Amino acid sequence: MTDRLRAFFPRPVTGDIVAGVSVSLILIPQALAYADLAGLPPVYGLFAAALPPIVAAIFASSPYLQTGPVAMTALLTFGALSQLETPGSMEYVKLAALLALIVGVVRVIVGSLRAGAVAYLMSQPVIQGFTGGAAILIIASQLPTALGADAPDGGVLRRAWWSVTNFSEWELAAVAITLLAASLLTFGSRIHPLFPSVLVAVAAALVWSMITDYSGQIVGEVPGGLPPFSLALPWSRFTDIAVAGAVIALVGFAEPASIARAYAARERTPWSPDREFLSQGAANLASGISGGFPIGGSFSRTSVNHLAGAKTRWSGAVTGLVVFAFLPFAGIIEDLPRAVLAAIIIVAVAKLIRVPALLSLWKYSKPQALVAYVTFGATLVLAPRIDQAVLVGIVTAIAIHLWRERVVSVELEVRRGGVARIRPQGVFWFGSAPDLAEAMNELMGAYPEADTIEIDLGGLGRIDYSSAVMLRDMVNDARKAGYEVDVIAVPEHARRILRAVWAEEIR
Repeated sequence: MTDRLRAFFPRPVTGDIVAGVSVSLILIPQALAYADLAGLPPVYGLFAAALPPIVAAIFASSPYLQTGPVAMTALLTFGALSQLETPGSMEYVKLAALLALIVGVVRVIVGSLRAGAVAYLMSQPVIQGFTGGAAILIIASQLPTALGADAPDGGVLRRAWWSVTNFSEWELAAVAITLLAASLLTFGSRIHPLFPSVLVAVAAALVWSMITDYSGQIVGEVPGGLPPFSLALPWSRFTDIAVAGAVIALVGFAEPASIARAYAARERTPWSPDREFLSQGAANLASGISGGFPIGGSFSRTSVNHLAGAKTRWSGAVTGLVVFAFLPFAGIIEDLPRAVLAAIIIVAVAKLIRVPALLSLWKYSKPQALVAYVTFGATLVLAPRIDQAVLVGIVTAIAIHLWRERVVSVELEVRRGGVARIRPQGVFWFGSAPDLAEAMNELMGAYPEADTIEIDLGGLGRIDYSSAVMLRDMVNDARKAGYEVDVIAVPEHARRILRAVWAEEIR
């Protein structure tokens, strides 16, 4: 028992402490930015970055994965809630916490049922299309703040276009802050992989704002203190956000799953999608009860965690503890220009817009490219309800898959002695069974001299119940027409279903 406990609770090492502190210096300003992206006051980003990483560390299988607020989940949160309540209002804040609980429950259930394999099932074209579209929306949502332009109300893309085209509304100080911060964030890693670009950008902008009495958009009041632990949430609104919560739980897991899987492959260590589902679920439950919003795994922070020397998953717990320690002093960031937060978000998600990868899909597979393009377009058109765009992408992928499987290629061959052979190839299900029936009718009409028909099933990959019944009826109809019919080369996997619907011996 002791050995099992030691295996599940490995002893932290010095590298975990160093890595955890390093990540926290990035997480604090990112948490403020992602809360703003989610439509919440910035302080709620800190609440989502304090307790959740600690809870995630208890269950995680990856020693490197860093949990907390991330851009994609923040945008999904905004999309799910912005049509229900006014962003930034207390009702909105409580709905965000309830949404985090729903996400947490769904992920815990999936992990508990050991159904974590669904992490492998999300179609790559759907992910590519959705990620590219969402990244564009995220950047567009930050342009008014980055340019210091007071854009009129409207959709994300409309406000962004207005901000970009109305040069007279630009605030030069905000533009300068955005450009300088973005440059530092982009090129800081060239100084050293662990150079704290985010921290330096935030500290410099904060000092400059305080010295010059900056008059542009700032973070504003940030009350210090511990998170507001509570379950007094709008439970009567549960049904309003239940579907969105389930979508976020599954779609949002693609990112932490791919991170954990990538580092497990790099370090040649095992990882468990079931445990990661439990870990991410527990973290979201912690976020919900502590006033946060739905969270996930971060690529950039996980990379820093790994580079800084993390060896066990307790580095994530250290990160959370540092954020907790910062909460009483959170008021020091009240004068921080929001342009810095916009720059942090823009730089973080810009790399997710992979236009060449999307375009190259057409060359490799036109049907899969169509799935990606439909998802991409739906993400932009349905904004802010991008959770619905994911469903559109999934339905499109399934429809194209079914359409491709609907067609069974059928070889017709007439031999000497009046023997005709039919050899279908593909998946034989109720959608493709009519192709075989059509081929049978074509053969009997074209070769009336044939007296024996052989149906060779050796090329079939799968046979379902409906197609097995249809095959039986076709054979019986042909026999009534005077043909001798033999069903040969039945695949082993098809014997059980054919015997279930056929009285005769199946060879």
